[in-house]
Amino acid sequence: MTTTEKLIKALKAVPGMSVGDAMWYAILAGAAYLFFHVVFKSALRHRRISSKSASSRQIRREILHSVRSLAIFGVVGGMIYIAAMNGWTQFYQPIDKHGWPYYFVSIVLMVVLHDAYFYWTHRLMHHRRLFKLFHRTHHLSTSPTPWAAYAFSPLEAFVQGGIGLVIALAIPIHPSAYLPFMLWQITFNVLGHCGYEIFPNSFLRSPIGKFMNSPTHHALHHENFRSNYSLYFNVWDRWLGTNHASYEERFDRATSGGRAPLRATITIASERLAGEAARPDLESVTA
Repeated sequence: MTTTEKLIKALKAVPGMSVGDAMWYAILAGAAYLFFHVVFKSALRHRRISSKSASSRQIRREILHSVRSLAIFGVVGGMIYIAAMNGWTQFYQPIDKHGWPYYFVSIVLMVVLHDAYFYWTHRLMHHRRLFKLFHRTHHLSTSPTPWAAYAFSPLEAFVQGGIGLVIALAIPIHPSAYLPFMLWQITFNVLGHCGYEIFPNSFLRSPIGKFMNSPTHHALHHENFRSNYSLYFNVWDRWLGTNHASYEERFDRATSGGRAPLRATITIASERLAGEAARPDLESVTA
């Protein structure tokens, strides 16, 4: 097959890849939006992390930016397709080549690799020289909805989609293993932007709570910009001291019906005032 034929074949695959991602995104983000922001909005108001509600304009913006990101993810998928046709990736067939145990281990490896990739690319995009170009679009939503999960600028969409190419080049992967990985990352990303705390009050004091992030963790990142850079696991933030100082207090507030100690209330109010002062152009971000 010539280079031109490979390119044409990859281009033909791009729309299908975008549509496939869009279908799962629409299902999962749509279900989360309906659940938290429509059907059970009143019943779950005591679990609301931020008091600020999203406007219809914000939701439209998040959806439009997400659609653009999904189109770009399809382009990245085409790049992976070309790499695979040229034998540059570590895709393998059949499953028996590495066995079922490795098949499931490979999914875990993808999640761990993505978590590290996300932390470092995310933190880099918060550098003041890169923020406006790469990451400002996502931070237009200071109190995001599930539709903000993929609301990226074009450059950030390429960075976020790039994890698929990194995985394909780095570790042996059966193509079908991408599906459970993608469902995991979309679900976790959507819940991280849902605006409501889904875990019980005891979560952060449990072994899994010290290891895994909560929606409050990412909500604080959207409010403050300078902390909580990790995605799935609270490992890199703990190791490098980038957890927000009020993370536990805000989590307790969101899981205790909005009741919080006076110290937490004062902290939250002061952070909100400081955030409003820094928010007009969203450019006061440093590495």
